[in-house]
Amino acid sequence: MAALPLDLLLWNLQPAPGQKSWHGGASPVGALRGVSAQQARWRPAPRRKSVWELALHIAYWKYTVRRHLVAGAHPRFPRSPANFPRLPEPADEAAWTRDVALLRSEHDRLVEAVRAFGGRRLQALPPGGKRWTYGELLLGIAAHDAYHTGQIQLLKRLWQERAQLGRSSSLG
Repeated sequence: MAALPLDLLLWNLQPAPGQKSWHGGASPVGALRGVSAQQARWRPAPRRKSVWELALHIAYWKYTVRRHLVAGAHPRFPRSPANFPRLPEPADEAAWTRDVALLRSEHDRLVEAVRAFGGRRLQALPPGGKRWTYGELLLGIAAHDAYHTGQIQLLKRLWQERAQLGRSSSLG
């Protein structure tokens, strides 16, 4: 019974194969399937985030939560600034493929860390932690995934509508 809360948190991060997240949508990695570098770097308006920036932001926070779960030294996050890394130059398909792989790797490593974690410590604070328990960190990262994945899905739809409007206006 002690594992039940951890199982629920894990299921929110990584539903079983063939199942969708509780909200019916894609996971952050799944939401990026079929997205080109051009689409990923598009911003709907000035000072708004792109799909690419959101993907790197999600990867960073997965890395950060995993650092709390797994004891020991950890290398620095490979992109900077950490929270919302700058896009690489050039921001081309090869760079996009590498950054999607970074998100997938951080996701897989977090899921592995959660599986190995053990549910007995969910109420404990991480060493050096002052605010959130392990359980709250895991619930937070699952909510973070859902929130930003929804933003990615919206940006994808806006991109498609923008492209459709461009085609229809050129026909008129």
